[in-house]
Amino acid sequence: MESLTYANLRTGLVANPCTWLVTGVAGFIGSNLLEALLRLNQRVIGLDNFSTGHRRNLLEVQALVSPAQWENFQFIEGDIRDLEHCRSAMRFRPEEREGTPGANGYPVDFVLHQAALGSVPRSLEDPIATHSVNISGFLNMLVAARDAGVRAFVYAASSSTYGDHPGLPKVEDRIGKPLSPYAVTKYANELYADVFRRCYSLRAIGLRYFNVFGPRQDPNGAYAAVIPRWISALLRRETVYINGDGETSRDFCYVANAVQANLLAALSCGGDAESQIYNVAVGDRTTLSTLFQLLRDGLRPYGIPADTEPAYRAFRAGDVRHSQADIGKAQRLLGYQPTHRIGDGLAEAMHWYVQLHRTQDA
Repeated sequence: MESLTYANLRTGLVANPCTWLVTGVAGFIGSNLLEALLRLNQRVIGLDNFSTGHRRNLLEVQALVSPAQWENFQFIEGDIRDLEHCRSAMRFRPEEREGTPGANGYPVDFVLHQAALGSVPRSLEDPIATHSVNISGFLNMLVAARDAGVRAFVYAASSSTYGDHPGLPKVEDRIGKPLSPYAVTKYANELYADVFRRCYSLRAIGLRYFNVFGPRQDPNGAYAAVIPRWISALLRRETVYINGDGETSRDFCYVANAVQANLLAALSCGGDAESQIYNVAVGDRTTLSTLFQLLRDGLRPYGIPADTEPAYRAFRAGDVRHSQADIGKAQRLLGYQPTHRIGDGLAEAMHWYVQLHRTQDA
C-alpha cells in the first residue's frame, strides 16, 4: 500500500510541476522514472547515449502517457563523459507556445542520475570503461549540477558497496572492502557526492539499489540481470544456469519501489533527511533456487513445464554471497514504504517480459 507521505508528494507535484533531469533515461530505471514523472505532469529532460539504453523504451513510455504529457519531455542524445553535454541538459527548452517562458526555458530543479555502466562481470572485463562512465561521468554531472544550482541531486548508488562485510541485514554506515571494480566506482560516487555537499553545499542523496527488476529491463546480452535473463531462457526452453549452489540470496526490489525512493529523496527537505545514503530494497532475502521456482511457476500459464529444473555451475567471481537491506533509515527519514515484494513485482511485470519475448522472436 502506498504510504501517506508518498501519496501527498505525488499530489503536491501535480499541483506544482517541477523540472527534472533524468540521466540514463532510455535505460530500465531511467525510463520508469520518466513514465512516473510525465504521469505527474512534470517537465522532464532526458540524457542518454544509448550505450545500454534503448529507443524502444522511450517509445513505450510515449505510448503509455498522454500527448500533452509527452510534450513535457525533451530528449538530449549525449554522453555524461562530456561535460558540455551535462551542462546543456540543465535547462528545459520547450518549443515556443503559449504559457512557456520562451528561449530561456526552465532551469532544472532536480537531477535523478541513473546513467552508469552496470554489472560486476562487465567491470571485471573492462575496468577502464567502467571507471570512465561511473566516476569521470559522475564527476561531470556533479559539476554541472553544482553550477546550475539544482535543488537536489539524487543518484543511483549500489548495494555492491557493502563488499565483503558479513553483517545482515545491510546497514548504511557499515560497509566492507569492495569486491569488484564496479563496486569501487559506486563507492567513489558516494565519496564525491559527500565532498560536493561539504565544499559546495550541493544536496546530494545516494540510493543504494538492491537488485531492481521490472518492465523495460533488458533480458539480452552478456550482462543482463538475472530475472529477465532467466525468464527469457525459460520462454526459449533453454537451460537456466545458477552460479553456485543456489543458496546465494538477494533482496529483489521491484522498480516501482525505486521510483518512489527517488521522488521522496529529491523532495526531502531539512533536518536529517538531506544528503544521506539510503538502502532501496524491500528487506527480504530470496535464494536463487527459490527465485527460479517463482519464475518457473509464474510462467506455467505460458507453457513452461512444472518439472523444469536449472543447472548449477561454479560461483561467479566478484559476487557477494548474501544481500539483504535494512530499510529502516529510508522509512524513518524519507517516509519510504515499498509497495511491492518480489511476488507482487513478478506478477505485475511478467506479462511485459512475455510480450517482449514474443515481439523479439516474431
